Amino acid sequence: MGIRTQHSALQYSINPGGPMARKDVQPKALSDPRPRYAQAIQTTGGKLLFIAGQTASDKDGKVVGKGNIRKQTEQVYANINAVLKAAGGTIDNLVMTTTYIVDRKYREGYNEVRMKQYKKKCPTSTLVICKGLAHPDYLIEIAGIAVI
Repeated sequence: MGIRTQHSALQYSINPGGPMARKDVQPKALSDPRPRYAQAIQTTGGKLLFIAGQTASDKDGKVVGKGNIRKQTEQVYANINAVLKAAGGTIDNLVMTTTYIVDRKYREGYNEVRMKQYKKKCPTSTLVICKGLAHPDYLIEIAGIAVI
């Protein structure tokens, strides 16, 4: 049993056709979490892409990596990358992610996979521990915003 959405992303133009410039904002009054994530990211140019929460479902809607946070996180990022590619972007275009995991014990496995995804800079990031997700076998879900 899989869950599918008709729309996995929404685009909003802030400067059609212009190149995207990205700058990390790190106030001196706050701790510096880089390279894991930035406190804020300022962009100019490009289009906003709002990515719906991506789960560990494959193309056929089947859950990948049941009980395995690393495998599920890899599938989630594969899905995010597919959405970004379809919109003309890459993982480097992500500027914000919100991640939901169903237990604090999954933080380490999630973070191991997450840090391998970003070759340049990480997006801003919020991690939420929740009681459950839409499918009982989902351990993780990630939504994002990109500027392409």
